[in-house]
Amino acid sequence: MRLSRRLALGAMALALVVSACSTGGGSKPTLKIGSVGFAEAKVMAEVYAQALEAKGFTIDRAGFGLGQRPVVAPAIESGQIDLQPEYIGSRLAYEGGTSGPDSQANWTALQPKLTAKNLTVLNYTPAIDTNAFVVRADTATQFNLTKMSDLAAVQTQLKFGLATDCPTNALCGAPGGALSQYGLTADTIAAATLLSACDVPMADALRNNTIDVAELCSTQPDIIVNGWKVLEDDLHTQPADNMAPIVRNDYLSKLSAADQDLFKKTLNDVSAQIDTATLADLYKQVDVDHKDLADVARTWLQAKGFVPAGS
Repeated sequence: MRLSRRLALGAMALALVVSACSTGGGSKPTLKIGSVGFAEAKVMAEVYAQALEAKGFTIDRAGFGLGQRPVVAPAIESGQIDLQPEYIGSRLAYEGGTSGPDSQANWTALQPKLTAKNLTVLNYTPAIDTNAFVVRADTATQFNLTKMSDLAAVQTQLKFGLATDCPTNALCGAPGGALSQYGLTADTIAAATLLSACDVPMADALRNNTIDVAELCSTQPDIIVNGWKVLEDDLHTQPADNMAPIVRNDYLSKLSAADQDLFKKTLNDVSAQIDTATLADLYKQVDVDHKDLADVARTWLQAKGFVPAGS
């Protein structure tokens, strides 16, 4: 009897140890994470996934790179996925709102629209991926360019590369739009080379001196690789597109109160450490350096103490 009791107690202790050390999540339901298709969003999805795994959550990554917003938004609404890293300014516009340069205002306006769809947006990152007007370092030095307001006085000496929809887009060259607020004339906009913004041809044109000012995205890896200068949007004409996790409320409702708190705190703590330079670097490592997505995420999480070293 004594031996049997000792064995039984040992088995119970072992079970408790296994349960405590398990990363399988115990009673936590599997979390299905999805993302849009490009590397920046996928690396953020992986960062969130590994941070949660370190806290005992089980992750299904089948939705990584699922498609663009018209695909991913219905997927999280329907329950095909439970969580996605999202650009809150763009999502607000997608939901029929108007995004602006104030990150907090965008986040506040987005939440009621998501609540109606059984979704919650958690805290947003300091990182902002937004429309950016970029020049080469030599151009910035030659014309003393640091901000968008500096362009007006030298616009006739520069070749502009603008988005294909720029002439009709209020965030770009439409009458009364952002560029006109900076003093760029209709003639300057009409003479611009129109290319896909945030795309390879636009970056190539700037690199090859075909254009001197390029409309890119603020976290685009080409900016880091080439040492280009992002001009400050000193009149705040461009919407703030911070990233934040969006999660289904019915997933949260399946968690205990303690696990809900752990889930939200983990993601909010991670998001708080992602500034624009960090996001751009993570994006570059995956998209330009062709490093493994999981390795990039793990290295950053370990450096910040979210994942144990050697895991």
